[in-house]
Amino acid sequence: MQPVYPEDMADRTTDEVDRIVAAWQRERPDLDVSPLEILSRVSRLARHLDLARRHAFDQWGLVAWEFDVLSALRRSGEPYELSAGELVRQTLVTSGTMTNRIDRLVSRGMVSRAHSTSDRRTVLISLTATGREAVDGALADLVADERSLLAGLSGRERDVLTDLLRRLVVPFEEG
Repeated sequence: MQPVYPEDMADRTTDEVDRIVAAWQRERPDLDVSPLEILSRVSRLARHLDLARRHAFDQWGLVAWEFDVLSALRRSGEPYELSAGELVRQTLVTSGTMTNRIDRLVSRGMVSRAHSTSDRRTVLISLTATGREAVDGALADLVADERSLLAGLSGRERDVLTDLLRRLVVPFEEG
C-alpha cells in the first residue's frame, strides 16, 4: 500500500528546522543536508514527548524507569507478574540494574517480590494495588498529553506518519 500524503503540503508553515537547513545549505552547498529535515524534527519532537512524559509521570510520583517496569507488569495481564528475567528483556536493562529497580519499587510498595512456587530459583515480581493505581493513572495522563501533541494532525495524517515511522524503526528492532 502506498502512503497517502496530505494535499495541503503547499500550505507548509516554516519552523526552526527549515531555518537551520537553509543556513546549512547556504554554508555547505556541497553537502546534502536533507536528512536534517526529518531527523531534526524527530529529535525535537522527542524532546517535547519527553517533557510530556515527565509531566504525566510527575503527577503520579513516578520517573520514566519506574513507569517502564510497572507498565511491563500491567501489560502482562492478570495476575500482573513477571520474572525478573522477563522484566530485563522487556525493559532492555542489565540484571543488576533491574535488581536495583525492583528493590526501589518494593521499598515504595509498588511491587512485591516472591519465589515461584513451581521453581524456587525464579523470582516473580508482582504489581501491587499501589503500583497499579500509579501506572494506570500515569498512562491515562500520558495518553492525554500525547493526544494533544498529535492534535494538529488528521486521523489520515496520523496513519501515514505511523506507517512511515514504523518503516524507519523496524530495521533497528529486527537486529
